[in-house]
Amino acid sequence: MEPRNHTWPVEFLLLGFSEDPAVQPLIFGLFLSMYLVTVSGNLLIILAILSDSHLHTPMYFFLANLSLVDIGFTTTTVPKILVNIQTQSQAITYAGCLTQMFFFIIFGGLENFFLTMMAYDRFVAICHPLQYTIIMNPQLCVQLVLLCWTIGVLHALLHSLLVLRLSFCTHKEIPHFFCELNQVVQRACSDTFLNDLMMDFAAVLLFCGPLAGILYSYYKITSSVRAISSTQGKYKAFSTCASHLSVVSLFYGTSIGVYLSASAAPSSASTAEASVMYTVVTPMLNPFIYSLRNNDIQRAVKIPLRLIFQGPSASHTHESDL
Repeated sequence: MEPRNHTWPVEFLLLGFSEDPAVQPLIFGLFLSMYLVTVSGNLLIILAILSDSHLHTPMYFFLANLSLVDIGFTTTTVPKILVNIQTQSQAITYAGCLTQMFFFIIFGGLENFFLTMMAYDRFVAICHPLQYTIIMNPQLCVQLVLLCWTIGVLHALLHSLLVLRLSFCTHKEIPHFFCELNQVVQRACSDTFLNDLMMDFAAVLLFCGPLAGILYSYYKITSSVRAISSTQGKYKAFSTCASHLSVVSLFYGTSIGVYLSASAAPSSASTAEASVMYTVVTPMLNPFIYSLRNNDIQRAVKIPLRLIFQGPSASHTHESDL
């Protein structure tokens, strides 16, 4: 066999969105606004859950973790977009690309896992209410979160190591705004069969698997709710799932749509634009969905807001109100 003279690239070029200089300030302002709203909104949810003892339950424990993941999800991609626009550069180093890809895989996987954990929590609460506190005990919740993080890190590490073995030639332009795994693998000029095989396997196991778990949980929830005799009881039982269902529909609907469009046109810039929906827009909307549909969250959010705008004395006022 002849030796191959392939080397790792010094950098990749993220083609992102429009290269028109007149559009760049608009893109910068849009992404900066969405990023600030995402971070502040999800951080407010976390602070609200931590500050209100009434929300120290499994459902809100998973919600706080989901909000943390949403912050990490957008932080992995959006700051690099903003830096590139400001510096008028599309470049990202090879190490930076692999690092971005690594953390994006972690947070993307955790989004799946925590949405599944929240569906399971609702399944136990509605289908087995008398055993809820026994099944969803604090030890189990912490173990589930640690398991999710462990699987997420190992999954990202596996793909990163498989990318490290690839050789890259001259085609280093990525028609995306971040280093998405599939796009990076497509830029390789060495054999990518193992990478493609593991991506397909991971998609079935770690994407379709959690989605199937969510669908099964809601199938059982629907069966239990239908067995409730009173209309008010049915509404009360299912209303606790409304926010989660909205977030699940938004996340899976947009991500499935993106990958279906990517399969139809792998190199199209429209894939990058569609990816904004599940990588940036969905994490931004999650706090609003839970705040608008959940009275407990609305009440709890007032606590950190009082501390921010009125100072420490506000906490004593709230305690006296209780």
